[in-house]
Parts: sequence; C-alpha cells; structure tokens
Amino acid sequence: MADRIVLNTISYHGHGAIENIVPELTARGYKKAFVCSDPDLIKFGVTKKVTDLLDAANFAYAVYSEIKPNPTIANVQDGVAAFKAAEADCIVTIGGGSSMDTAKAIGIIINNPEFADVRSLEGVAPTKKHAVFTIAVPTTAGTAAEVTINYVITDVEKKRKFVCVDTNDIPEIAVVDPDMMSSMPKGLTAATGMDALTHAIEAYVSTAGSMYTDANALHAIREIVEWLPKSYQGDHEARQHMHDAQCIAGIAFSSGLLGIVHSMAHKTGAAFEGDHIIHGCANAMYLGKVIQFNAKDARAKSRYAFIAKEVLHLAGETEDELVEALVQEIRDLNDKLDIPQGIKNYGAKGVKADESIINYDEFEAKKHDVAANAILDACTGSNPRQPSQEEMEQLLECVYTDTPVTF
Repeated sequence: MADRIVLNTISYHGHGAIENIVPELTARGYKKAFVCSDPDLIKFGVTKKVTDLLDAANFAYAVYSEIKPNPTIANVQDGVAAFKAAEADCIVTIGGGSSMDTAKAIGIIINNPEFADVRSLEGVAPTKKHAVFTIAVPTTAGTAAEVTINYVITDVEKKRKFVCVDTNDIPEIAVVDPDMMSSMPKGLTAATGMDALTHAIEAYVSTAGSMYTDANALHAIREIVEWLPKSYQGDHEARQHMHDAQCIAGIAFSSGLLGIVHSMAHKTGAAFEGDHIIHGCANAMYLGKVIQFNAKDARAKSRYAFIAKEVLHLAGETEDELVEALVQEIRDLNDKLDIPQGIKNYGAKGVKADESIINYDEFEAKKHDVAANAILDACTGSNPRQPSQEEMEQLLECVYTDTPVTF
C-alpha cells in the first residue's frame, strides 16, 4: 500500500518570514485578501504586523474578526457571507487553531458551495475543488493547522465537535514566523504545546504512519519535551524551537493521522454544561491514559518504549518499564505546565482546581453517548488499538478520575 504525504506548496520559516506574504499574493495576481484573525490578536497588535505589510504595499484587504474559540457552524456560515460581501479573492489567516479552522471551512465552502450546511464536511468529505488560495500564519505553537488537512468545528445544537479531513483544505502557503507568537500567554503556551506533543506521539504509533511521518514525529517529540517547559516560562529561544517543533509535528500527523486521544478530546470538548474543555488540556490529561491502553498492542508498546529509551533517554529495562516511564514523563510535564492530571481537577480556563467545573453526575449521564461519538470520530480508525464501547467508557472514567488504565 502506498504512503500518502500531503504538504503545502511553499512554507517559510524563521524571523521575518511574514515579509514573504505580499510578494506571494502579488506574484499570483490576487487583488484583495480576506484576513481572518481573532479579536484578541487584533486588540494586541499581532494581526497588525501583517496588515501593516498589506498597507505598505497598497494591497486591498478586509478583516474578519468574528472568530470564536472552538468555532461553530454559525461562525463559518457568517464568514462565508462576509467573504462574499468583501469580494475578496484570497485568504490570509492569522492566529491559532480557531482562526485557521474557520478560514479552512470558509475557503472550502466558497469553492464547494454544496457543503454550505457545514455538517456535511464531517469526516472525509468528497469536495471537488481546492479551497480559496490561503496563506496561513500561526501565532501559537501547537495546532499546526497551517500545515495540516484537518479542521474542527463545534456543533452547538448537538453539543459536540466534529473533525473534517480534506486534502483540499491545506493552505497553499504556511508562514511560520516566531515573531508572531512572542505575546502568547502562559496558559495557551502550555495547552498548545501539549497538543503538539500529542500530535507527534499519536502520529508515531498510528497505523497510517510511514518512515516519512516517523522521522518528523520523533524529532518533534525530542524538541517539545526539551523546550516546552522553557517556552512556558517565557524563554524566547525556546519559543522559536516550539514554533518549529509544532509545525514538524503537524507535518507528521497530517499524513500519519492521529488516534483516540484526539477522538476523546473532540467529543468531550463541548459536551458539558460547565464549560468547554480546552483542547490542548484535554490531550494532556488523556495522553498518558491512552498510552497505557494502547500498550496492550505489541507494535504500539514497542514504539512507546522506543520513544522513552532512544528519544527521551528515560530509565527502564523492559518495554513495560519504559512505557510507564513515558507516562510518568507526561505527568511530570503536566505538573511543570500547571495542567490538571484528570478532569476531576479541571478548573476554569484549564487551571488546576480542587473541584472540577465538569460535574461528575453530568459526566456519568453523558458518558455512554460521548464514548459512542468518540468511537465514530475520524481519528479513531488509525489508533493502534480499537476500543469497544465498554472500553471507551472505561477510558473516559479513567481520564475523569485520574485512574491508571489496566485493561
């Protein structure tokens, strides 16, 4: 079976990379950009770093800032209407996963209007045309949406998130400039960094991986474990390393795919009344438990052990010992980043708390449906061990109570 690798047409990396945005647009004959960026990035002058370049070149643009965390179907549909009203012919998206996911969905629907309901894009949708020409400029070190074929939309009505996987949505150009993430707050640094680590580890054990994705995944793991705690403390060199590492992890999982850490994070993220569970925090809390579950598969166990011994140089004589060392390393990272170990200690905005904002009785009442939806998630198929309904419910119980997985 042939391996498929999906990449941007061009990507720019390093300080000053944003200087290439205007030349790339003008060289292709585009006339007006639809700039997708969230209100906070506009408020704090991050988006302005790019729009100043457009202004200096007298390149026309319209700013769309109705970007919400965990973008909804309505956000996307409003963006489609705004794009049409602006009479733009290209997209420049600036931000984290929410801005880029919104822009991807807008770009796909503009060129494939038969998917205007948005829900029909769930899973692997049979779109016929590539999205509107897009340049993606990340401002966080985690989602890697600038280099991937995935995006996630929230269905408010059904209180769930759904994943869209489409080779037609990958931005033609990625611009990874560390100067665009210098103002990232600590909580976002932690959550997006653990999201990136999860991308890399899941891609390495995925059943869809290859030597191409393995090489990127392993390098990203090494970089993230070394540099994320320093980035969390504000070290500028570390932030540059993280900006590159999260992109490398994205290249790995965009082609190598993911697993049930993401399936569970997607389906628990918007399911409960207390609040959204921040995606990166969910991944951080769930990753160790899923490693314990997947390690019952011989290939997955061997790969987790390889990460522990050869990449992170952790102590352990047997594969079982090395797997547990890897799980402990993830727990230690969570502690360094002030991320809870389980939902039972998940407080507002992802901080540790004695009492969770996710009510246990509601969690128990919804556990069956959340588990069923997680099994159907687009990321589950490439997980190394396929969970039953009962096993998925047990996993959810373990991630709430922070109990080791032994089944």
